[in-house]
Amino acid sequence: MLGRDARATSEVAPAARALDGIWLTRGKDGRLTVYVHTEDSLRRWTQTRPGGGEWHCSDLATVGHLTHLSVVQDANAYVHFVGRRERVVGSTVTTDIVYAIQYQTGRPVSAWRSLGNPHKDAAGGHRIGAPAVVVSESGEVHIGIRNAGGGLMLRRERADGTWRGWEDLRGSHITGVPAAVALTSGGVEMFAASDGGTLHWQQKEAGGGWNEVQPSRLAVRAGTLAALETAPGRATYFWTDPAGGVMAYRAGAWPMVLGGAPGDGPHAVIRMALDGYDCTVLAHRGINGTAVVGLGVTENEANGVWWSDTGVPCLATPALTHDVFGRLVMAVIGDDGAPRLALQTDAPGLTLDEWHAI
Repeated sequence: MLGRDARATSEVAPAARALDGIWLTRGKDGRLTVYVHTEDSLRRWTQTRPGGGEWHCSDLATVGHLTHLSVVQDANAYVHFVGRRERVVGSTVTTDIVYAIQYQTGRPVSAWRSLGNPHKDAAGGHRIGAPAVVVSESGEVHIGIRNAGGGLMLRRERADGTWRGWEDLRGSHITGVPAAVALTSGGVEMFAASDGGTLHWQQKEAGGGWNEVQPSRLAVRAGTLAALETAPGRATYFWTDPAGGVMAYRAGAWPMVLGGAPGDGPHAVIRMALDGYDCTVLAHRGINGTAVVGLGVTENEANGVWWSDTGVPCLATPALTHDVFGRLVMAVIGDDGAPRLALQTDAPGLTLDEWHAI
């Protein structure tokens, strides 16, 4: 599973400091795109042809003053950007949620628009959390944030492209960024860590209202949540236990210990077919600051997850996707600030080829 680090340095590498995240998407035309957000830029690397080794780099315009950015891709391969923005106006700091979309690979991003803030007063508005974003099967964008009181607020798009007002899903003492997942049944779920455990929200029906929040006493290290649909209409949630190690949980079942030694930050997670099995791949920044990969059979995690340290330094959670040929692709930001990729080989099991800067 280990790949050798090519250690090339990109001439267009972003500043290594203040890294907010790295995202990896595949467009309708099969080309991959890597996005990297730092404190002063949103940079994009796009393959010049599907499956190729040449990339074009560009800087994307943002509204500026973003304290956090979330990026998600929908079923149409559109890429959605949702940010938390802080601006100083006179002696007041104003905070809002902003949104933009990219419809095609390599094309410009739409104009950014403000979606406002669920709080009317600046003091309360300043205490909102970073956004979690997901797009339902019907194409409706859902944005969840922690409000000033520690509960969950939701803003979602209607089918005609207009936006509903802020909805209060309640809850309390949320810590970190919630995890959101769109299910093939059409529904959306939200899951958050809290001071006393976890909070779980499920839609009653696709596009409809929400059931009462379901609390638990499960312990979660704040900022480590991830979610994945692992069976039709069923999500599995992954996080880091406060005592260390990765956990997996499905509603109505006991949590499972998956092992590993993750550092801070969330987990990247994706499904893939491997040697005739439906497998789940996890990736995180390990406790030693290097990218770590885990592999287990989907919904049979309790039977074992096999972990491998790539040895490649990374500054944030790695990103995972499949390329145009169905191979797993993993992206990291190296300690020099340059994005690096490794590609699944044809060898049995999950083996990555050499890491190379783009």
